[in-house]
Amino acid sequence: MAKEIERKYLLKDDNWRKIAQGSVYCQGYIATKDQVTVRVRIVGKQGYLTVKGPSVEFSRLEFEYSIPVEDAQEMLNTLCQKPLIEKIRYKVEWGGLIWEIDEFDGLNKGLILAEVELSDINQQISLPPWIGEEVSHDPRYFNSYLVTNPFSQW
Repeated sequence: MAKEIERKYLLKDDNWRKIAQGSVYCQGYIATKDQVTVRVRIVGKQGYLTVKGPSVEFSRLEFEYSIPVEDAQEMLNTLCQKPLIEKIRYKVEWGGLIWEIDEFDGLNKGLILAEVELSDINQQISLPPWIGEEVSHDPRYFNSYLVTNPFSQW
C-alpha cells in the first residue's frame, strides 16, 4: 500500500526561482467523491493515472501508475472535468528534502503553492525562507477543488 504524507504552503517571495527547474503538467479529474479522487496527468511525454484516498491529518493513500501518453491525452480530452489543471512544477532541494512548487496557469493563474512529501507524519522540517503560511488543512488548495472552484473566482 502506498501512502502520501505531504504539507502544503503559500509562498512569501520568488527567491526560490533562482534554484528551481520546472516541468509542464496537465492534469484532470475523472472522479471526485467522498474525498476520493481519480486523476489523469501528463508530464512531458509520460502519462499517469492516480487514485487518492481521503486525507487524514497530512496523510492519505495514493496509488499511481504509468500509462501511455496517448491514453492519458484521450482521458483528459473526453473523461475529465473541465477546466483542466495546468501548471509548471518546479523542484527545489532544501534541508535534505525535495520541495515541489506549483505555479498554476489557466483559470488558476496567480496561485503558487509549495508542497513537501514526508516519510513520517511527525517528521520535523526546516522551512525555506521563501515559505509562507501553511495551508495543508485548507481544501481550497487541493487540485481537485481548483477544478470546480478556480483560484480566479475566489
